[in-house]
Amino acid sequence: MGQMPPAPNAYLGRMEAKSTTIESAAELYVHAIAIEREAVERYAEFAARMYDQGNGELAAVFAKLEAFETEHLEALRRRTVGVQLPALSADYSWLEPNLVLPVETPRQVIAIALEAEKRARAFFAHVQRIAGDPALRALAKEMAAEEDEHIALLEHAMTRAHDPFIDWASVFEGPDSAQR
Repeated sequence: MGQMPPAPNAYLGRMEAKSTTIESAAELYVHAIAIEREAVERYAEFAARMYDQGNGELAAVFAKLEAFETEHLEALRRRTVGVQLPALSADYSWLEPNLVLPVETPRQVIAIALEAEKRARAFFAHVQRIAGDPALRALAKEMAAEEDEHIALLEHAMTRAHDPFIDWASVFEGPDSAQR
């Protein structure tokens, strides 16, 4: 049996808001824009990687997610035309800087994307819970719901992704197989 790959978290970057308190739509927008920009870049990278590996089906899933994220990013930019956005103090990178992504399996790539989407949803859900302004809560709820859609798509993709690290022969060998 081959060596198990590193856990997806080993590749995850610093996507965190560092307990940032969001008190305005402009603050939420600047975080959302950073989250969506990173997602667009990573999904493009993952689509290309899966295409290069001959996995057209998963490449298409990542390309679809890239398109969704691009639409979200463009919508956010349209919403913020003329809005003074504050400086961003958080880093939403999915991967550590300068990391050559040694991911070889579809499941590893999906796991990285899934974890990033879950962290984005958790961030927006947190803002929804703590925001004092009802309009800000509604905006955060909308953004969390978009992440839920991406999570569902990735979870479905995960169920369909083959895991090449499973030793299928051992699955069919029972505990008594050595005695036969």
